[in-house]
Amino acid sequence: MDLPAVLFPAWLLYAAMALSGLLLAYAVSQVRWRQLDGAACNAWMGACVLLLGLWLMKGGLKPGLSFHLLGCTVLTLLMGPWLAMLAVALLLLALVAGGHGDALALGLNCLLSGVLPVLTATLLLHVARKRLPAQLFVYVFINAFIAGGLSLCVAAGAGMLALGLSGGYGWDYLLDEALPFYFLLSWSEAFTSGLVMAILIVYRPQWVSTFDDTAYLGRGPEA
Repeated sequence: MDLPAVLFPAWLLYAAMALSGLLLAYAVSQVRWRQLDGAACNAWMGACVLLLGLWLMKGGLKPGLSFHLLGCTVLTLLMGPWLAMLAVALLLLALVAGGHGDALALGLNCLLSGVLPVLTATLLLHVARKRLPAQLFVYVFINAFIAGGLSLCVAAGAGMLALGLSGGYGWDYLLDEALPFYFLLSWSEAFTSGLVMAILIVYRPQWVSTFDDTAYLGRGPEA
């Protein structure tokens, strides 16, 4: 969602900017920069470029109600939540610099379209590791497919809640006109996330920081 600043009060925009700034600063402090793998970093930067293209290919009903794939689940599974949040922030900055976003709403968009879906994917990954067996099917279906669709639903729901509470749009319009589109888009997000992660863990598992061959596939026969 590309929420415009004109639909929200100034205090909310500045509060969101401050909160997102604190979260991103904390994310920077949590990344072990010197231990990052070069190949994985290249994959992460490539994912950012591809997602920027996906975010530019969007449709919408009215200002603040745009539809595009997020890709936050893929970013989270690739490099963990902290780098995923930083990637979303970079994407939003690139969009604003290119004239495709509102600078005053940057913090709000970062929280709703970045932090919330990343946290959703991270939480589901944590629950799956604690409660479900370490199997390849669980990783692809739960942590990629379901997490992808759920993360988009959470971001869309939070965005519509913000628009409804601010008075930007009526609740009837949001529920009748926008919600069905986001529900359909969540299936595309789920399928894309699951497919991308399935391909990566088969051909480039070293790029996926949250995937462990030993845990999910076993050690294999002893030599």
